[in-house]
Amino acid sequence: MATFVVTYTYSPDAERLDAVRPEHRAFLGALHEEGSVVVSGPLPPTGQAAAGALIVLEAEDETAALALLDDDPFRREELVVEATVRRWVPVIGSLAG
Repeated sequence: MATFVVTYTYSPDAERLDAVRPEHRAFLGALHEEGSVVVSGPLPPTGQAAAGALIVLEAEDETAALALLDDDPFRREELVVEATVRRWVPVIGSLAG
């Protein structure tokens, strides 16, 4: 298994994001319980970037990492306008291997 970082960029539709957020968090919580999601949380908007999220997870490869999130309610409801995945190799801290 390898560690991957997935970043989401959210739709600007705050009302729909708020409505679906409990289901989205329950989905990610279930992936955390099964050991796939290491940590996740929102990325607040800045002057240069829209709101989004950062999700650190364990998977075999980039394709598998993104596939774990296929059923995310935010993705299902088209509230994620961009998702990127990248392998991450932590060398310092509690996730360092």
